[in-house]
Amino acid sequence: MATFLYRLGRFAFRRRHLVALFWVALLALAGVGAAGAPAAGNSSFSIPGTEAQKAFDLLDERFPGSSADGATARVVFKAPAGEKMTDAENKKAVQNTVDALADGSEVAVVTDPYQAGGVSRDGTIAYASVSYKVSGMELEDSSRDALEGAAEDARKSGLTVEIGGDALQTVPHTGSAEIIGIGVAAVVLVITFGSLLAAGLPLVTAIVGVGIGVASITALASTLDLGSTTSILASMIGLAVGIDYALFVVSRYRAELAEGRDREEAAGRAVGTAGSAVVFAGLTVVIALVGLAVVNIPMLTKMGVAAAGTVALAVLIALTLIPALLGYAGRRVRPAGEKSKLLGGGRAAKKPQRPNMGTRWASFVVRRPLAVLLLGVIGLGAAAVPAASLELGLPDDGSQPTSTTQRRAYDLLSEGFGPGFNGPLVVVVDAKDSDDPQAAFRQTGEDIKGLDNVVNVGPAQPNKVGDTATITVIPDAKPSSVTTEDLVHDIRDTGAEIGSDTGADVLVTGATAMNIDVSQKLNDALAPYLILVVGLAFLLLIVVFRSILVPLKAALGFLLSVMAALGAVVAVYQWGWLSGLMGVEETGPIMSMMPIFMVGVVFGLAMDYEVFLVTRIREAYVHGEKPGQAVVTGFRYSARVVTAAAVIMIAVFSGFIGSSDSMVKMIGFGLAVAVLFDAFVVRMAIVPAVLALLGKRAWWLPKWLDRALPNVDVEGESLRTEGDPKDEDRELVRA
Repeated sequence: MATFLYRLGRFAFRRRHLVALFWVALLALAGVGAAGAPAAGNSSFSIPGTEAQKAFDLLDERFPGSSADGATARVVFKAPAGEKMTDAENKKAVQNTVDALADGSEVAVVTDPYQAGGVSRDGTIAYASVSYKVSGMELEDSSRDALEGAAEDARKSGLTVEIGGDALQTVPHTGSAEIIGIGVAAVVLVITFGSLLAAGLPLVTAIVGVGIGVASITALASTLDLGSTTSILASMIGLAVGIDYALFVVSRYRAELAEGRDREEAAGRAVGTAGSAVVFAGLTVVIALVGLAVVNIPMLTKMGVAAAGTVALAVLIALTLIPALLGYAGRRVRPAGEKSKLLGGGRAAKKPQRPNMGTRWASFVVRRPLAVLLLGVIGLGAAAVPAASLELGLPDDGSQPTSTTQRRAYDLLSEGFGPGFNGPLVVVVDAKDSDDPQAAFRQTGEDIKGLDNVVNVGPAQPNKVGDTATITVIPDAKPSSVTTEDLVHDIRDTGAEIGSDTGADVLVTGATAMNIDVSQKLNDALAPYLILVVGLAFLLLIVVFRSILVPLKAALGFLLSVMAALGAVVAVYQWGWLSGLMGVEETGPIMSMMPIFMVGVVFGLAMDYEVFLVTRIREAYVHGEKPGQAVVTGFRYSARVVTAAAVIMIAVFSGFIGSSDSMVKMIGFGLAVAVLFDAFVVRMAIVPAVLALLGKRAWWLPKWLDRALPNVDVEGESLRTEGDPKDEDRELVRA
């Protein structure tokens, strides 16, 4: 592989006009496709194989035209102090609002609170429900304006009016903090390279890769049903790895120049060595992201595949566009360690240099490996403690900031109708195979009324055929509570008994039931996912490092960092620690998809640093150095670059904490903390400590396995005998 990549790097350097034109044309093509594509909405959310999804699909089949997936809004009214909603003036204001809401072209149904029982017992609060023909992200701005305008008109009569539901949902934005993250990355690159031009190359190529990836996602969003957050997450991951991958190639290029090689040769060797590490690091990230498909939640699968595509672009750009741009830059990108004053012939004046920070740190760890190892493990273990209290859930209006109208509507409904009113359960009774459907409907309602924690059971609402009915059940606790979850299980157990008596199939759905099923599905999928992803990456790292213990150590270190990161997420977003600093206005359960998504992404990124750092150590070991000295040598050449890459990635991820979307905000924080723990504690402390303790045993590999494994030559050993062929470009084309 090193030889092929070496030739690819020389080809890109020499044929830079062709390579640059290719990437510019691809960016333009993706941009044109994105410009002409409809805007991305919310990806249709489904969880195949669960009871809640089965019931939802049954409703779609047996109640055609009901717009089960359409947007909804609840316009909540509260009377002034000392008045009631049944007073003539207040009643007139509400009815005027209902009439105004019904005029919209996208409105399917509007319920009058005085006819549908939408007035609280004390008469102070009422609500009108609005159902739309399209989803919240597909609503025209005119429909949202009409909804907000009707509420504003009602406020003029003296009523308190708030709007809940997903009708006001908008495309999330990331805020200005993302720009700050890129700015921090630029500063770090300038400090690392000591040159604005060299620092600009990783930024430019990363932006090109993310631009192509995000534009492609935007162009295909409507066709492939990609949600609005897909492009945000793809840009988050693509930008971080794009800068890092380019950083490693440029750094190696400058190191090769410092060895006295000409620029084309240095570009080839940089791609052949650092590029090999980039390929395998990228493969681990892609495996982790594509592996999310095992969860069998389409939205999560699409997010993972889209982000993996952006990572693949980042790898290809680092291997081709970076050497092409280095060719354009010429002498303006100087060798590593070179000062502005040059000697004759253009070579840097070399001065005796004292050991750099990486060398001093590695020497310290090699002298005291056990103490460093214990300190690192205990520290990460302490950070992971809050993860034991992890509570999973899906966001609803109750998790919104108190400054939003959605949250105020949620609180008013809880005040007037009880906390469970915000999370009604929909019981679907399929009596198609029952001898007496009406009897099945009655028995279901009566049996549910006898359960604990039930406030109200609505009458059965049959379809036109009369073989299926829906029953609305109001719990006595809020949607995210354990009590409501227990009630869902109780109804399902009762439904099994009803089915054996009447032949009817009783299913529970609704947002609360869907949340419970999602959490269960994700919990069940976590172990198979870890086995698949870690197993594949373990095999890949055996090939890369030709060792059993090094990949094992890499996997165990990842588990430490990801558990510590989950602990930090729980402490901030669930417990409320430092919530003000992080912009968390409302604490609550952690997003159901957060743990498994973070596991996938963090694993890939953790292996990035493992590959970049340990390949340099192995390179020194393969070239004859003793194990301890190889660790010091590897850190001397790679510690500064790995540190810069980690700081950049932390800055980029931290930028997404300013997003308006709670899932993006939480993932940005979680990934930033995970990279902090993994790069600076696991890879920079625990890894060298373990390698120092293991010595030569770290690189042990059974002889039969050594013979069976392909030699991918990540260290670039084959390049020691590689000449300066004249026709690499033609050889590359033939290859």
